Amino acid sequence: MVIRRLAWGLAAMAVAGLGAGTPPASLPAPVSTVETPTAPAVVRPGVSALSVRDAAEVAPEDLIFTARAVIVFADTPEDAAFRSQVDLINRDPAGLAARDVVVLLDTDPANASSWRRKLRPVGFSLVILDKQGTVIDRKPFPWNSREIGRAIDKTPESRAENARARAGG
Repeated sequence: MVIRRLAWGLAAMAVAGLGAGTPPASLPAPVSTVETPTAPAVVRPGVSALSVRDAAEVAPEDLIFTARAVIVFADTPEDAAFRSQVDLINRDPAGLAARDVVVLLDTDPANASSWRRKLRPVGFSLVILDKQGTVIDRKPFPWNSREIGRAIDKTPESRAENARARAGG
């Protein structure tokens, strides 16, 4: 009896394994999920578009008192963490646009932009600056827009802006 059950079990496993190596013909071809860093972000109505720019085009003093900078550094645009970070930002750009964020992308260490000279990143790095140019946070791994927004919202400057907005002025 035990041998019969064992034989049936082995036969069932052998039959089940016959088709496991080939995918069904109805599956679609693989789709690339990596977006280009310069792809325009989709924004909800009522919120201005999130500005995503090359870091070499913007000097640090251009953003003082006007916008918060989120700088994404990598040694190459093919860096997996860089691509992941761009994808995470593009998923919810409205949250960052509402906080006056300008996203700057820097993937050329040989060019040594003013941001790279000032912040001295190594490999992939996410750096969040407030409107005064002070570093709020540095991360060696990607963050989503919600986490970036939380870091910004914790600053005294952001709390004061929100209080003024609630008060109507």
